[in-house]
Amino acid sequence: MKVPILYEDNHLLLVEKPVNIPVQSDKSRDLDLLSYLKEDIKVRYQKPGNVYLGLVHRLDRPVGGAMVFAKTSKAASRLSDQVRRHAMTRKYYAVVQGRPSKAKDQLIDYLYKDTNKNIVSIVPASHGQGKKAMLTYEVLETQGDLSLLIVQLQTGRPHQIRVQLAGMGTPIWGDQKYGQAFSKVGQQIALWAHTLGLEHPVKKDWVEVTSLPPSGFPWDVWQNI
Repeated sequence: MKVPILYEDNHLLLVEKPVNIPVQSDKSRDLDLLSYLKEDIKVRYQKPGNVYLGLVHRLDRPVGGAMVFAKTSKAASRLSDQVRRHAMTRKYYAVVQGRPSKAKDQLIDYLYKDTNKNIVSIVPASHGQGKKAMLTYEVLETQGDLSLLIVQLQTGRPHQIRVQLAGMGTPIWGDQKYGQAFSKVGQQIALWAHTLGLEHPVKKDWVEVTSLPPSGFPWDVWQNI
């Protein structure tokens, strides 16, 4: 596994997550990013014993891009608080099927996760178990039957971007779970964590990194962007 480091100091580790790698250990028992990074820190800094690395937020397994981990428990607590307050900037590139009816908009839905099936669905606000999900999007450009969107999360629900974009009739290209009517088996989902910004948990200054999606279709359609 090759994991580019975007920013690192004594408190933070911001990296570019590879696609198709779980963020933490799961039932697949595949090598996960958190375990890999702990071992990497142990080797690079010759640390004895267990290495602390706090998981602050998640990306779905097939999605790549910018992620932050905390190197101390104090940093983990303060970063988790930023996540709760929606104080982090998290922007994504998404290539979707079709073109949204509005060039830019805020989507507000209530999402319910079936943990047995690992499927998230949009439910009425009166559902009782649905959690409010908010994001904003802007269409950057449309080419043929595909559109490139920049999406900013305002909440961080499981599968949120994938479900909400599919819910308005523009599923993400390559999404095998929420875009089955359009996507083909073997396609890599065209969703990428592009920008991650946060207040440094100790220094209090603003830290922001960007990560660019890989080359190849459909990303290469928008090389000029």
